[in-house]
Amino acid sequence: MYLNCHSYFSLRFGTFSEIALLELAIENKVDRLALTDINNTSGCLNFVRKAKEKGIQPVVGVDFRNNHQPLYVGIAKNNEGFKELNDFLSHHLHHKLDFPQQAPIFKNAYIIYPFEQVRKLDKQDFETQEYIGIAIKDLNKLKFSSIKAYTDKLVVLQPVTFRSKKDFNAHRLLRAIDNNILLSRLPVTQQACFSEKMFRIDVLKEHYDEFKHILKNTQTLLASCSIDFDFSKNKPSLNQVSYTGDLQKDQLLLKELCQKGLSYRYPDPDQQVLDRIEKELTMIIQMKFVSYFLINWRIITYARQKGYYYVGRGSGANSIVAYILRITDVDPIELDLYFERFINTHRTSPPDFDIDFSWKDREDITQFIFDTFDNVALMGTYITFQYKGVVRELGKVFGLPKFEIDKLSSGAYHASSLDSMSKLVLLYGKLIEGMPNYISIHSSGILISEAPLHYYSATNLPPKGFPTVQYDMLIAEDLGLYKFDILGQRGLAKIKDAIEIIKYNRPDHPPIDIHKIDGFKKDPNVNALIREARCMGCFYVESPAMRMLLSKLKTDNYIGLVAASSIIRPGVAKSGMMREYILREHDPSRKNQSHPIMLDLMKSTHGIMVYQEDVIKVAHVFAKLTLDEADILRRGMSGKFRSRKEFKEVREKFFANCVAEGYESSLITEIWEQVASFAGYAFPKGHSASYAVESYQSLFLKAYFPLEYLVATLNNGGGFYRPEIYLHEAKMSGAIILPPCINNSSYDHILHDKTIFLGFMLLRDLDTKTTTYILEDRIQNGAFKSLENFIDRIPIGLEQLSILIKIDAFRFTNKNVHELLWEAHFKLNGTPPKQSLPPVLFEEERANYTLPKFSRSHLEVAFQQIESFGFPLCGYYPLLRNAPKNKNGAKHLPHYLNKTIDIYGYLITVKNTKTHTGKHMLFGTFLDQHGVVFDTVVFPPVAAKYSIKYKGVYRMLGKVVSEFDFLSIEIHKISKQDYIQDPRYV
Repeated sequence: MYLNCHSYFSLRFGTFSEIALLELAIENKVDRLALTDINNTSGCLNFVRKAKEKGIQPVVGVDFRNNHQPLYVGIAKNNEGFKELNDFLSHHLHHKLDFPQQAPIFKNAYIIYPFEQVRKLDKQDFETQEYIGIAIKDLNKLKFSSIKAYTDKLVVLQPVTFRSKKDFNAHRLLRAIDNNILLSRLPVTQQACFSEKMFRIDVLKEHYDEFKHILKNTQTLLASCSIDFDFSKNKPSLNQVSYTGDLQKDQLLLKELCQKGLSYRYPDPDQQVLDRIEKELTMIIQMKFVSYFLINWRIITYARQKGYYYVGRGSGANSIVAYILRITDVDPIELDLYFERFINTHRTSPPDFDIDFSWKDREDITQFIFDTFDNVALMGTYITFQYKGVVRELGKVFGLPKFEIDKLSSGAYHASSLDSMSKLVLLYGKLIEGMPNYISIHSSGILISEAPLHYYSATNLPPKGFPTVQYDMLIAEDLGLYKFDILGQRGLAKIKDAIEIIKYNRPDHPPIDIHKIDGFKKDPNVNALIREARCMGCFYVESPAMRMLLSKLKTDNYIGLVAASSIIRPGVAKSGMMREYILREHDPSRKNQSHPIMLDLMKSTHGIMVYQEDVIKVAHVFAKLTLDEADILRRGMSGKFRSRKEFKEVREKFFANCVAEGYESSLITEIWEQVASFAGYAFPKGHSASYAVESYQSLFLKAYFPLEYLVATLNNGGGFYRPEIYLHEAKMSGAIILPPCINNSSYDHILHDKTIFLGFMLLRDLDTKTTTYILEDRIQNGAFKSLENFIDRIPIGLEQLSILIKIDAFRFTNKNVHELLWEAHFKLNGTPPKQSLPPVLFEEERANYTLPKFSRSHLEVAFQQIESFGFPLCGYYPLLRNAPKNKNGAKHLPHYLNKTIDIYGYLITVKNTKTHTGKHMLFGTFLDQHGVVFDTVVFPPVAAKYSIKYKGVYRMLGKVVSEFDFLSIEIHKISKQDYIQDPRYV
């Protein structure tokens, strides 16, 4: 009887989930109802899935509204009708069009006009599929309306939006947030009526007792509706079935591509390689995953044709077919990666390829996918209300002052001191927390389906311009739609740009095939960088934590780096296995402490779980779960899936099977805690290997072309550290670094031989338009000859010109900065900048002024650089008010082992963390006076006493300690040093 029910996917309107709606229906003896969210179909798939489990007949549709004013409700008769509604909704969402006052005629969907809308439109003609909806509040009006004559067109349209007064209050708050107004000013037209509640079915019938034909019409309409999606375990995939349009041709093409690509990867393949290829092809064909491989192959083929760099990672790196097709650069034979982690007979979902592209190239790749394949959309995701954010929003809605909102949001208050209004903010903040706020785009997922995607939901058109479905990854997988992961990252852009800079800066150097990493893996200079942890700027291995790990492991080979890439993940470290791994790396006899089964399963990692596959191994072999169940366990360790019924059942089976195997309870608990602590964070081995490949590519460039690589790093937004740190690293590698120059600089940083001209991108206050004018004019008319010549050619105001002069961008004139500033004031004379300037045929003679002699100290230059781009090129040590009392640096740490050292350091990064008891501690990384990095640890007692969070030079006293030959300082005392006053303002 309920044809108009709202969940919280009626965004900033509804107040409870689609699951709660079904529970409400059961409570009120309702066995068939329709979910019709406002201009949204996000909840429909899960509503249908869960309704089946709860024994309710689901019906789906859309409540079409303009500015939340009801127009009509569309009800899908069947799956075709749902698609029709989604087509109509999507068209208007994409083009940001208001819905028409009257709906089009749908072949497989009903349209129900609310009673008030019929009166407003004075609608008198109704098509077969059109009805008039009568809510309980409309019944008295109906008695005196001519509309009652449409006896065969009247149906119950009792909206359901609330369960209680609290829901109604939350709804009003959400509407106020949506309208960005005070609650007291929320218009009635932007709210639902409090009567929009669900009644027991017998109570509902009593309300319509005088109009039994309305009940009968409603029952007939509902009975004619049937929506169905296959959520069964072994359902067929809904992804594009065939690449060529013919399954046999797909298989032949895949085999042919393997044959052609074999020689590139294996010039002289042995029988192991050939057998592995045959085994994989048989499984891929049997599991009907051929099109998935071919679609990925087509994508990366296009990327190679365009000269784009990419990394294929994820469990797909376990496949030799993927390696031969060049989807990945990881050799599964070399790493003994077992294919069954990727594809096995128990796996119903397609294999998982994550393909990273440069952040600059990703959009073109996405466009190519949309242009090449049919039925494509981006995966959606829900951005939910977060507690702190919603408290701030509610504070504004209630009209609280900013300081009060800040106090509530930060949690810096005593509950006893709060007034009633503040308590309401916190109460409803908790209620609204976790509700969907708006639909966004999944970070990487793209759907390529066999059938039009509007069969499953409507699509939005976000600013990126690509249609996006209105559901997330989990429900898509439940349905049988599996995403292709296309990601963007800056590491690949750094590699690509570095090679371009090498071509420009070293034109005689032979071309570099960055995908031929076999040589990189064996290169002693590259491996020395890893062993000595000199990895600044290199993908995934430059952070202090990774540098520390590599130093302790003494890693100097590819296999070791693969392991390190996964060991560094939070789960392994949290479980204590990272430290144990290091201990066993140095003392292999410790591995005998492992249970024999664990040691047998993980020989290469000393019996320690390091990779995601290890979870499956332990679950399958140790706990005797099936491979399918083991994969559920692995997936269940991450995020939302952990709460799924399937995961809970598998967890119970894990313990039950272990007990049946006769393991001691302490051992079972220990193994489970290891699994639980890191399964959601650990990488698949193939994924770690993919990361290690990219690390080796960047390490090779860093080893042999450090300046080119560091400039590319800077031009792509840096990495783990601030730009000044990469410039410091370039200086340590022999670079001469010069401020931006009008005649030599570009937007990006430029390398000429060993000189780096900083780019205009670094100047904080220089607008992009000015940079564009300068670069375009320079291309057309050549170098600037003087300040006057620059002013004649570039439409620029005094403020923007002053930025360039102060940073010494006109130093080619050999004039003092102060002199140039005086000239700029005289010549521009306070006039506003023109939008464009005509070409100058004859240079205008300007008045010359006799100016006094000016001087500018190196300290003024340094402070101007800090003001202009955030740091001085000379570093901060020359700016200290008091010179350092000693020359101690990182090279002196071995001499102070287990002793106290007095040392100065410039803070480059700090990591705050908590001990297992919840106390605050931190790790700090510093540059010494000689430009060398050293590391510190600050334990809770000292962390509570001293503050280390602002960049600057610190003087510290601490004990030098060593762990596996990695030296660091346990700080006992630390103080930030003062700088001299800025001489420009003294």
